[in-house]
Amino acid sequence: MTALRSIAFSIAFYLWTVPLAFLYLPLLLAPRRWMVEAARFWIRGVLALLAVTAGVRHEVRGRENLPKGGCLIVAKHQSMWETLVFHTLLDDPAYILKKELTAIPFFGWYLKKTGMIAIDRKAGAKALRSMLDGAREAVAEGRQVIIFPEGTRTAPGETKPYHSGVAMLYGLDVPVVPVALNSGLFWGRLSFFKKPGTITLEFLPELPRNLDRRQVVAEVQGRIEASSTALKEEAERRFPSLVQG
Repeated sequence: MTALRSIAFSIAFYLWTVPLAFLYLPLLLAPRRWMVEAARFWIRGVLALLAVTAGVRHEVRGRENLPKGGCLIVAKHQSMWETLVFHTLLDDPAYILKKELTAIPFFGWYLKKTGMIAIDRKAGAKALRSMLDGAREAVAEGRQVIIFPEGTRTAPGETKPYHSGVAMLYGLDVPVVPVALNSGLFWGRLSFFKKPGTITLEFLPELPRNLDRRQVVAEVQGRIEASSTALKEEAERRFPSLVQG
């Protein structure tokens, strides 16, 4: 059943995405916010199809921890799911992402148009400066900057080193909100299959403003990993099929 539902989602995803990819082309000449709203419409459709076909829904906790205006969202990264969902939760998100993604036809064009912060990860210190400049500009416009500090997707229960770029962005002196989640249990990073259940995303309390930058990475990692582990264990209790395979 999981296989059939996953196939149904994939078919529905492409039937929804391909026509919109062409219909959205004129928006490349329109104001940026038009493309932001168009992307939100597409993503809401994807998430609805995910729920209807594959039985994967989601719930959001800790919305009261979201500040108004510009801020930094530091999130766990387990799945493609969280690269989409923040568009439905935040007013005008700006993801920090690898520059290679902007070279993909259609998808990359729309990433550029919506004002994502693309960095060349091979550029070393120059990439960090570019990231900082892009984030500073975004928060000045009241946007929410999203960074995945591990730099790649990790399996539930696993962690990779958190990069120091978080500490640099902390220096922008805007609210820093860690985010925990368990999406990888339902939409695996290397798996075609989508397992039915409810993904939980939790906005955690804002970091203190007086941390030494050397403390920032450890503080963020400690909060996110502990909460993501708790969400993983909770989901496995709620949905025993996840443990049974």
